[in-house]
Amino acid sequence: MLFHEAVARALADHGVKTVFGVLGDANLYMMDSFERVIGGSYYSCSNEGGAVLAANGFARTSGGLGVATVTHGPALTNTVTALVESVKDHTPVLLVAGDTAVVDRENFQNIPQRDVVLPTGAGFEQVRSPQTVAEDMAVAVRRALLEKRPVVLNVPVEFQWEEVDYRKAEPAFTPPQAVAPDPAALDAAVGIIASAHRPVVLAGRGATSPEARAALLRLAERIGAPVATTLRAKDLFRGERFDLGICGTLSHEVALDTILQSDCVIAFGASLNKWTTAEGSVLEKKQLVHVDIERDSLNRFSASDAPVVGDAAKVADTIVGWLDEAEAKPTGFASEELAQRLAAYSDAALKDPSTGLSTDETVDIRTAMQRLDGAFPADRTLVFDGGRFIFNAFTRLHCPEPSAYVHTVNFGSIGLGMGNAIGASFGAPGRPTLLITGDGGFMLGGLAEFSTAVRHNVDLVVVVFNDAAYGAEHIQFRSKNMDPAISTFDWPDFGPVATALGGRGFTVRNLADLDEALDAIETRDRPVLIDIKIDPDKVSAPGH
Repeated sequence: MLFHEAVARALADHGVKTVFGVLGDANLYMMDSFERVIGGSYYSCSNEGGAVLAANGFARTSGGLGVATVTHGPALTNTVTALVESVKDHTPVLLVAGDTAVVDRENFQNIPQRDVVLPTGAGFEQVRSPQTVAEDMAVAVRRALLEKRPVVLNVPVEFQWEEVDYRKAEPAFTPPQAVAPDPAALDAAVGIIASAHRPVVLAGRGATSPEARAALLRLAERIGAPVATTLRAKDLFRGERFDLGICGTLSHEVALDTILQSDCVIAFGASLNKWTTAEGSVLEKKQLVHVDIERDSLNRFSASDAPVVGDAAKVADTIVGWLDEAEAKPTGFASEELAQRLAAYSDAALKDPSTGLSTDETVDIRTAMQRLDGAFPADRTLVFDGGRFIFNAFTRLHCPEPSAYVHTVNFGSIGLGMGNAIGASFGAPGRPTLLITGDGGFMLGGLAEFSTAVRHNVDLVVVVFNDAAYGAEHIQFRSKNMDPAISTFDWPDFGPVATALGGRGFTVRNLADLDEALDAIETRDRPVLIDIKIDPDKVSAPGH
């Protein structure tokens, strides 16, 4: 067969059915074969960075490999920020990138592509010859899955029409397995837990499987502990009586008070970074048991009294078994009083004290988020772009499970939400996607890819919290009594723009406009954009 068909077959051999990309002369025949010969689905994007972000979002919600393709030169350099984001997100992504012909020294798109890729932290694999394509593809896929980062497979353009004697290379990736803990490490952990009087069980992104959730709740009930999560595991325990929510800088007052009173934190699959630990303050004067399947995650940010390498569910259930054998008694820290305090906080949060802060021209951000959370289907995929609005969004908007939450600010960039949202929608078909973005992020990275969402009929609702400014910079000017004018923008109304792009757009200036726009969510038949005007001087932090 021809080389370009061999590339398509190699993708299919690894179970790839979906590819996002932007075509050029070095990858167009591969994608034609992928669709026409293999029967795969190729989704064209507007920008190469958007294609890589879509692959990232697809991997996040599908739990598998995300795949994107671009051509050479400027197409690859356009992916740099997206590659860094995926590296920091620890997402398995394969980027099939064309390259200029080795003999074509004067090609104006020629660039040392390996030198572009490696500084991003992504891996790089070269297709060595037309005859090695299946093997090279297998190595790239294995590395992406095993190393949990993007890997670029570099494909010289001159191979496209070469004849190939194709031989399938079997997938060489072994899925993660449950690892039993070392008895000595477990003994130290159980000793600390058994002697604790006020324990808290904390779940991170590495402990969000249904099996881990059930096991951690069994442990928490056994020792009488409330439960909390990191941001990346948000809403894992939502609805449980003793759920403290997010631990750290995003904790509400009842949760923070409870965590500070605790004398032992038992963390599973959490990095325990400075945001989860509030610069270490929530771990002060506490015993720390830290469980993680990845050994290099232990003691990385926070020193543990009992580090345990092992699968979260297996370790939690083993601890319960050992406590049962020792006839250890539960602590009672998860008391009826605590349940009542948490319920009272939840009830108070459902009441909207900020309604009066909306005007005829702007809507209070807290009011808008609360009403949006109630109006959008609960079984959703939730994606946040970056911006000052995000601190309210983290705690006011919810998802059915952590795998339905797509975090796009690992690199601290704005504008990465739309591409992720498109891919996330394809990774979780049947589940509508809600993207929350700011006006700056939408203009930087969302506008062009909104057209992509329309073109592929993505079930997507985009909500733009529009303060007509770069909010993070605006507040810095204000805090120093300086004129913030250079951080503000006179954008067009995004509602009519979205409609012109083939979606359905709404401009929201007051609560009546908001109700009308939210009502339209139920009858959506295409991507929807809701442009909510907010006051840049009234974008408060959570709880204020």
